[in-house]
Formats: sequence, C-alpha cells, structure tokens
Amino acid sequence: MSLRARMGLAAGVAVALAVIAVAVSAYAGTRSELQGQVDQSLRNLAQPFLVSAGVVAPPAAQRNPGGGGPGQGSPVAGGQSGAGSRAPRSGGGAPGGGGASGGGGASGGAMPGGSGFGGTSASDCDAGLGIDVSRGPGFGGAAGYVQIVRPNGTTCLSSDEQTAIPVDSAIKTLASTGSGHFTNDTQVGSTHLRVLTYGIGRRGALMVALPLTDVDNALSSQLLLLILIAAGGIALAALLGILVARTAVAPIARFTRQTEAIAAHPDRLDQERIDVRGGDELARLAQTFNRTLDALESSVQAQRNLVADASHELRTPIATIRANLQLMRDEQLLTPADREALRKDVIDELDELTALVGDVVELARGTKRNGEPADVRVDAIVSAAVERARRRAPQLTVQISVEPTLVHGEADRIGRAIANLLDNAAKWSPSGGVIEVTLHDGTLTVRDHGPGFHDEDLPFVFDRFHRARDARSKPGSGLGLAIVRQAAEAHGGFVEAENHVDGGALMRIWFGPTQELAESDPQDAVSSS
Repeated sequence: MSLRARMGLAAGVAVALAVIAVAVSAYAGTRSELQGQVDQSLRNLAQPFLVSAGVVAPPAAQRNPGGGGPGQGSPVAGGQSGAGSRAPRSGGGAPGGGGASGGGGASGGAMPGGSGFGGTSASDCDAGLGIDVSRGPGFGGAAGYVQIVRPNGTTCLSSDEQTAIPVDSAIKTLASTGSGHFTNDTQVGSTHLRVLTYGIGRRGALMVALPLTDVDNALSSQLLLLILIAAGGIALAALLGILVARTAVAPIARFTRQTEAIAAHPDRLDQERIDVRGGDELARLAQTFNRTLDALESSVQAQRNLVADASHELRTPIATIRANLQLMRDEQLLTPADREALRKDVIDELDELTALVGDVVELARGTKRNGEPADVRVDAIVSAAVERARRRAPQLTVQISVEPTLVHGEADRIGRAIANLLDNAAKWSPSGGVIEVTLHDGTLTVRDHGPGFHDEDLPFVFDRFHRARDARSKPGSGLGLAIVRQAAEAHGGFVEAENHVDGGALMRIWFGPTQELAESDPQDAVSSS
C-alpha cells in the first residue's frame, strides 16, 4: 500500500470514528432524554393513586383546608379516612381520565361502577385495597395504564380491561413487601411498554405503564437519519482524506523524482540538487539531502584526485625502473661501478614505489576502522617513535616530555601518524638540530628548528600530494601529513600546523578524549634528550 493510500485511509478512519462517536452519542442522548420524559409521565400518572393509598402526601393544592371541588380532597392519613365512608372521585387524576379517591376506609365501602378485574371486580378491588382503579386509563392508550398487584400476586384491572401486564417474580416480591419501586420495559403482545412499579404497603404494588410506540418511532427515525448522516460523513471523510493525502504527498513525490534523477546520472552529481521550498520538515529534509550530496561530491572528487595524483606520482618511479631495466639488458657494456649504481637506483625506486603504494592504500581507507578500537597508551607509542627517530637520524637531538595518556582508538593508525610527524620534522631539521616532542593533556606537539612553512603553503600542508617548492627536491610523495590528518579525524581529533614564533614548524595533534588511567598502571612523565 502506498504512502498516499495509507494517509488517506488513516484520515478517513479517524473522521469516520469521530462521526460514529457523535452519532452514537446523539442517539444515546436522545434515547435518555425521551426515556426520562416517559419516566416523569409515569410518576405523574402514579401520583393520584399513591396519594389515594397514603404512600405520598397530596399536592399543596389538595392540602388547602376548605377545598371541596374536584381534585381538592381531604388530607390522607395513613391511607385511611373515616370508617365506612366513601371516597369522592377525583377529577384531577392521571392523564387520560384516570382518577383517584381522596381516601378510602380500611373496611372498604362498596364502590360503584365495578366490573371484572381479571377475575376480581373493581368494587372488590376498591373495597379491599382502598384505591379506585375502576376508571383507570385503558391498556395501550397514550394516557397510560394502571393495575394493582395484591400481596398474594393476583392483579386488579380497570373496568372493561381484559389485558394485564405480566407480573414477574420481582414485581411479586415488591408487592409482598409493599415497599420500594423500580422501572422496567416489557412487551405485551405487539405493544412496547414502560412500567413503573411502586409498593403501596399492605395493599401490594401499583403498576402504571405507558406505551413506548411514539418513543420507538422517534428513535427509529433518528437512527435512520444518523445512519445516513454517518454514511455521508464517512464518504466525505474518505474523499477529503484522499485529497489531503495527495496534497501532503505531492512534495514527497517531487522529492522522489529528483532523487531518482540524480541517482540515474551520477556523473552529474556536481550539477543536480534538490529544490528547497518553504521551511517545513520536507524543506529541512531536502537541505539535509543536499548537504549529503555535497559531502558525497567532495568524497568522489577526493577519490578522483587521489587516483589522478597517485597515477601521476607512480609514473616517475615506474619510468625510472623501466629505464634502468632496459639498461641492465646491456649490463656487459657497463662498468662494475655503473652496474652497482644501477642496481641501487632500482632498489631505491622500488622502495619509493612500495612506500607510495602503502600511503595510497592507507589514504583510501578514509576514516573507516579496520577493527574494534581499544585502549591505547599514546605516551608509550610516542616514546617508541622517538627511539626510532633517534636511530634513523643520529645527527639530530630529540627532546621528549610526555605524560601518561590513554585514548580509545587504533594503535597502528596512531603510531603511523606520530611516526610521520617525526619523519617530517627530521626531514626539515638541519644537521645538529633539535626536535622537541611534548605530550600534555592528550595533545602531542612536535616542533623542529627548520625553515618552517611558507605562508602560501600553510592552508595546504595536510592536503594529499601537496609539496612545497622547497620539498620537491626531497624524497617523499606528499602523502605523509595527509595520513596524519586522516588518522586524527578517524579518532574524532584534529591536527594543526603553524610557524613557531622563534622559528621552525610547530604541529599539534589530538586523538580524541583521553581515558582515565587505572590506579594499577601509573607512569611518571618522561623527559629526556
């Protein structure tokens, strides 16, 4: 899958999840709101009957003394009024015409209008319970439905009502205890009901119900609308995700095309670069890539220069050796002294050729390591290099002052760099001259008392095959100091060259941070001539 497709898919999925979450939240909120309204209507519907049963106090309007009109019954005390009295029918009952008596006798006088209540007449139910449900709202009507569950589990229905709400074990338990209330949903035939069951003391439990048909229809309509909105939102999110991905990936596609063009024509590396537009992350990436190309171009150019310079330097010894070998074919015509000089010249040229090839190979390594670095005692390497320099140039005096120094690196490279610095100092020192070697704080300083550097040569001292005017008559290939710089850089260090104020050349080299010496390996500073 392409990056563009992944970005579009990610954006589409993110927006789709947000749309679905909003739709679900909206549906749940609407459902909770409608259910809350139904529950409030159930409480309003049950209130007159609960007042009749003495479970709750009557409204403030009914508690006003002197009230005698409909809905203005006398206060209820413990669900009991005068014995044998008949409660007046309240005109302010539940919605849909459900009424409630202001009170009822415990002995229960006969209530008019009674008929069958699921096998129990309305008058019997009223007489036995003190609650008038004979004209309660009908089942399935918008105004609601009322029935009473006796403590023994039987039900009392409204007049002319033949359908009862199913009574489960939870309702029977509540009716037997006569305390508590709960709300639940039930299904009676094809009618979905919301039922409030309320304990009414020794009388059992009062069940009031409202149909949820309108609520279900409203929720179904909203669900369909939300599904359509969510589907449209997801489709729009997918489209916008694709457009956003295409816009975001366009600079990357341009970047890729340019890099592919550069890779296809490496000979144009010095001409091609990535276009940098703006200041965002892609622009920074382009700048970094361009810097990488600059470094690559410099490396390639350095390798080309190395090959060109090495081939140029190799021509002289090879040509000399070839000429000498041609002369040796007619060695019978040469005197013994000429033959000996010829052989010596061949050997010297071969030595120079071998050294040149070794230097070229060393430079070709770059800063790449041959093996794992280890702890190296630089002071020991310096001391050994100084001893070799004294043997090779006995006419010179080498003064050394070193302190114990431990670095992490490659001993052979460090040793070769130090030897090259001492050889260079010996080459330029006059007979009887002094070379000062100092190792302090991890920095090695080598000073000779020769002519020093020309100002125009100082910037190029460590360049490959660079040779000053005065050095062209001396042996060497111009690679020794270049190897010194490469060794220093391979260890994260540096090398510097300058002219000493009192004359002569001064060179400093640092092979990176020094390590702490172990207590079991102390070594005092060495100073000798």
